Amino acid sequence: MTKWNVVAGLVLAAGLAVLPLVSQEKKPEAPKPAVSPTQAVLDQWNDIGRKLIAMAEDFPEDKYEFKPNPEQRSFREGLLHVADTNYFFTNPVKGEKPPTKEDFSKDTLKTKAAVAAYVKKSFADGAAAIKAKGDAGLNTLVVDPYANQKVRVIDFAYGFIEHSGEHYGQLVVYYRVAGMVPPESRPKK
Repeated sequence: MTKWNVVAGLVLAAGLAVLPLVSQEKKPEAPKPAVSPTQAVLDQWNDIGRKLIAMAEDFPEDKYEFKPNPEQRSFREGLLHVADTNYFFTNPVKGEKPPTKEDFSKDTLKTKAAVAAYVKKSFADGAAAIKAKGDAGLNTLVVDPYANQKVRVIDFAYGFIEHSGEHYGQLVVYYRVAGMVPPESRPKK
């Protein structure tokens, strides 16, 4: 019986020794507070912008005129379409007239560097317009030039974020058809 008492004593001692370690485990942290509405919109705007800018800077310049088929825009024209369209958002939000039409700037923006800079600028200008509106300004109304309808800035922004996301997906296909892997799909270093 003394053998069992020794074993029980050792088990009890081991349990008591572990107890302080268990009580020192990290308690789960409280959830972080929600970001402001402006920050939420900016995060989405900047995320899709980051992806498209990465593509603009990554795709080989000698393939910038690549089209999966003749009826589609070239890779370069797809990027310019997104950048041009961003100003249909940015200008009304800033209180300016929207462009009268898209301008692919075929004569002036032919190089990879020029196209990438324009894409980057269009997203930076949109982000600046969103920041300038702030939380209260996200509920102000602007006229959507496509629908000729008043719309809240926040809803307008999310529509353009979606538009950019659709073209991002299209340009992913350009990468794949060209036998390449888009930057976002590559293993992270």
